[in-house]
Amino acid sequence: MISFLEGEVVEKLGDRVVLAVNGVGYEVLISVPTLGKLPPVGRTVRVFTRLHVREDAMVLFGFHAADERLMFDLLNGVSGIGPKLALAFLSVHTPDSLRRAVAASDVAALATVPGVGRKTAGRIVVDLKDKLGAGDTGGVGPMSEVREALLALGLTPGEATDAMEVIAGDDDGTVEDLLRRALQSVGR
Repeated sequence: MISFLEGEVVEKLGDRVVLAVNGVGYEVLISVPTLGKLPPVGRTVRVFTRLHVREDAMVLFGFHAADERLMFDLLNGVSGIGPKLALAFLSVHTPDSLRRAVAASDVAALATVPGVGRKTAGRIVVDLKDKLGAGDTGGVGPMSEVREALLALGLTPGEATDAMEVIAGDDDGTVEDLLRRALQSVGR
């Protein structure tokens, strides 16, 4: 299994990137958020990957964070969801917004992905609700917004969790105040 690739960005296209790793060019299919987080051509990047083997091809899928790859694996495990549709979900939703939608049984939010109807969205809710657990989402509200902002700023899920522990139980501040305090704890 190829867990990640670290190499120079050679080419960026709409849904894929080519990385040069030790003289080998790897074509990796990526989500829209991952494309947005890639450095310019010629710079080095680490992309978390998942190799999908089919009868006629071997395809690498890439993600900017391990959390995104984990959500890809969970979605790909749902009956009727293949790797390309799982990648489409991650182009429309962040891993945290997917967790919230599944926890809230929000079929309408899941059905916003092109090619996904209410029936498929309902199957995702049923299959993933226990695997994701409502406790992982942090609910809805200021604390959830702070967690999403920390992840959007590039913190790993573990770093975001550590920063969230510093402000745990302090729901009376604004999102900006909570985020500022959480960021001050990062790296200490």
